[in-house]
Amino acid sequence: MEEKKRDLEKAQKREQRQKERHERNLEKRRYKQALRKEHRYGTGEQLRWHRLDNTAHLFPVIAGEDMSNVYRIFVILNEDVDRDMLQQALDIVLPKFDGFNVRLRQGVFWYYFEENGKPAPKVRQEAAYPCRYIVQNRNRSYLFRVTFYKKRINLEVFHVLTDGMGGINFLKELTYQYLRIAHPGIAGQVGDQLSADTSLNLEDSFLKNYKKGHAKGYQTKKAYQLKGERLRPGEFGVIHGIMGVEALKEVARRYGASINEYLVSAFLYSIYTECMHGMPGERAIRAAVPVNLRPFFHSVTTKNFFVMVSAEFLPQKDAYTFEEVLKRTQKSLRDQITKEHLEELFSYNVSNEKNIVARAVPLFLKNLAMRAVYTRSALANTTTVTNIGNIGVAEVYRPYIEMFGAFLAMSKGQPMKGTICSYGDRLMFTFSSVLADASVPRGFFRRLTEDGLTVTIETNGVYYE
Repeated sequence: MEEKKRDLEKAQKREQRQKERHERNLEKRRYKQALRKEHRYGTGEQLRWHRLDNTAHLFPVIAGEDMSNVYRIFVILNEDVDRDMLQQALDIVLPKFDGFNVRLRQGVFWYYFEENGKPAPKVRQEAAYPCRYIVQNRNRSYLFRVTFYKKRINLEVFHVLTDGMGGINFLKELTYQYLRIAHPGIAGQVGDQLSADTSLNLEDSFLKNYKKGHAKGYQTKKAYQLKGERLRPGEFGVIHGIMGVEALKEVARRYGASINEYLVSAFLYSIYTECMHGMPGERAIRAAVPVNLRPFFHSVTTKNFFVMVSAEFLPQKDAYTFEEVLKRTQKSLRDQITKEHLEELFSYNVSNEKNIVARAVPLFLKNLAMRAVYTRSALANTTTVTNIGNIGVAEVYRPYIEMFGAFLAMSKGQPMKGTICSYGDRLMFTFSSVLADASVPRGFFRRLTEDGLTVTIETNGVYYE
């Protein structure tokens, strides 16, 4: 009897295992079938997978430990950050953002995004240098990370997901949710939903707005390269300069320039004086300047939607004044930042993507071609200067937020970069660098103080001078 009972129990367990295995396989088949169907945006259907935007195709090809293609956007609160509350906020917000709730997959012809069903990545206290390469299988397959340090919340994003505007869109909602958890009275005033001005749009605005027949418009001629001793492997230097927006506007106005033109020119001038020592050279000092295309084409996409223009100055004689450098830099920017020229720049890239022959080329061959093209274009710039713009927040949250800031990781041929970000009546210009010498930032801030600006300097401790 006992033997028959044991045999019956074994048979029942075997049958249960087979049933569970069948259900798992059935669920896998359903999931794969859902992935094969491309869901259109705005239909209300669940998003399972979607394509990378035109710019994003490059980032998985060139990214690695030595060139992470990760940028950081951060917010400084007026109170210390609680890790558990921040994790709770991320757990709530992430499922609402299909553009962040993904992992990167490799197909035969292109990379693509697949919905990530795992829990949100763990929020950690910052304990390493910023903008490190994001290894997906160590980050629950997500392409961003959230850390904190004292009063600061850091969002680091692999550029394949989105540009700075898309990152700000996500960080603001994460911050709002955190503050509603930390201060329940806020939710009583505004509710507990996403803000009305927060976009969830996943349109590829490059494809929507491109025009056929445009020639290549990017610089490929090699620019002046910053050289010098590097920081120790893994180290990453960050220098923030904080100044008043109104005072900066007045200084820029005296030169007949915008704030962006003035700051980019001051950066190029500091390279000219500190590295070239005011001497002529054969190569232009050239900064790649990302331009947000959304205002030009009435887009609210949260995917990448920007192009690079070049601010440049070619020193052909000795001892240019700052005013001379600014006028040349200003002209190079104004000649390029027109809707027609910006359209030409991205239309050329989209035309390549849509080429029938190119689309049929296997991904590993596309990767070889893209790396070669990237190397030529990367060495055409000395540095990059990006302007995140002025970040606004809903009035109810303003008493809790002190400042926003951002900075970029290094890339090929560009060991130092600059980022502009403002909030309220203060602007932060941030240098990120792997160079041991900080003479260029010193020259930059010296130029600003000579123009009458008061600048407060903060660093991450790499530079002790």
